Amino acid sequence: MKLQVLVSTMHQKDYSLLDRMNIQTDAIVINQCDEYRFEEFEHKGKKIKWYSMKERGIGLSRNTALMRSEGDILLFADDDVVYEDGYEEIVLSAFKKNTKSSLIVFNLQSQNPERPEYIDSKDHKLKITNCLKYGAFRIAIRKESIVKENITYSLLFGGGARYSAGEDNLFITHCIQAGLICRASKEHIGTVKQEVSTWFSGYGEKYFMDRGSLFAALYHRGAKLMLFLMELKSIGRKCDFSFRERLRLGFYGIKKFRNILERK
Repeated sequence: MKLQVLVSTMHQKDYSLLDRMNIQTDAIVINQCDEYRFEEFEHKGKKIKWYSMKERGIGLSRNTALMRSEGDILLFADDDVVYEDGYEEIVLSAFKKNTKSSLIVFNLQSQNPERPEYIDSKDHKLKITNCLKYGAFRIAIRKESIVKENITYSLLFGGGARYSAGEDNLFITHCIQAGLICRASKEHIGTVKQEVSTWFSGYGEKYFMDRGSLFAALYHRGAKLMLFLMELKSIGRKCDFSFRERLRLGFYGIKKFRNILERK
């Protein structure tokens, strides 16, 4: 099997990103900037395809890399990831061990104590109820399985889209709903800086309404119940909105999202 890293980034002026991330495998880089250009070259003996694209949106970036990918196993990446030496062997070994798995999430340690990453201490199966804590930079997929089920990233959710976040949650959830076996690995493959969020600007009205829209997309008729349970779980969160107000905004987001679907 061949591993290929799919990097989403913006406004890169040179190729130094490859060294900063410690890329040791074939990779596709989608550099959203102010020009269109394609370059293919070798970096430390590995094939790099570098696409400069005059467009915006994280979902669009992921899909652009996905549909141009050539690897058997694809590892999504953000530009603040730094991989450990030997990450290729760790990822491929996990897929060889779990031959029926189509998606595996790996551990990356956050370097920002204010934005910690959840760390899995043991291997386990992902379900609808436990898959919301993983970002795209932790996800590796078996390309053949994903393409067969026609699963892509949503263009409605995520940085640069109508709704500020949730594209990673939707991607994993769609894989599970399609019957694909998804797992979490206890193995570490690197670190992530998590310095600046491209979408989070505080717990304002839009955050909670967008959260409601995401739950409508994830859980359909069960959206209100799941949102209630999630808000109940985080009832002690420090923000300017009470539990009741957060639910009201979230339920309004669910209603708005359903209205959009009905108009279609």
